[in-house]
Amino acid sequence: MEKIGAIQMIDVHLPTTDGRNVILTRSTQPKLDGDLLLEKLKLKLPEQPPPKITAAQLRANEPA
Repeated sequence: MEKIGAIQMIDVHLPTTDGRNVILTRSTQPKLDGDLLLEKLKLKLPEQPPPKITAAQLRANEPA
């Protein structure tokens, strides 16, 4: 459980020059022994999902 528990899901937020954010949801890759354990248990990590892009944020002084 300790080896599988080390695998994490994270969101990476990247701001764009036009005020939007690109959000990449990623899972960390297991080390070799964790990978072998997943294989023996016949488990697979899910595919990395596609990026999400948020709407641009309006600034308080900008007209809509």
